[in-house]
Amino acid sequence: MSADKLDHLSRTLLGEAYAELSAVKRSVIDLIAAEAPTGLAPGLAEKEGSFWERLADRVAAIGGSWGFIGGFSAVLAAWVILNLALMPFHKAFDPYPFIFLNLVLSTLAAIQAPIIMMSQNRQATKDREAAEHDYVVNLRAELEIMRLHDKLDALRMAELSELARANTVCLDELRAEVKALRGA
Repeated sequence: MSADKLDHLSRTLLGEAYAELSAVKRSVIDLIAAEAPTGLAPGLAEKEGSFWERLADRVAAIGGSWGFIGGFSAVLAAWVILNLALMPFHKAFDPYPFIFLNLVLSTLAAIQAPIIMMSQNRQATKDREAAEHDYVVNLRAELEIMRLHDKLDALRMAELSELARANTVCLDELRAEVKALRGA
């Protein structure tokens, strides 16, 4: 489509020159001009990601679940109970105050926290791309509705104009008949 038509469409729908539009708005005007459907944004296609990214997502999914909390609580309870039960026999591998358990928990937290943050950053990027795609779709829908309203208004005006013309013709005929009846 020519630059003049794009500029006219842009000024009609958005009140701005095509050259002054942001990249997102320009893409919407291009889609409307091409009358092409709004496809899925390239960033929203399901990306597999690297092994490490998939691992981070999996760790975050497991680490942020009630199953993990329940299972981990059971392991902690078993650790404490087993060590307390073995203490009278001097066989406890981590006697009270459970220093080794503290080390294990600290290490787990130190490893798990950055992995979960990596997964959250990746999800935030996906969410941002989805929000931008939603904006494009919503803006296009709004602009298309505005165009439909304009087309309906033009049709209504043409219909009213035709009715007014037909009424004028009928009125002229009636005046001619009334004039003929007065003259007779």
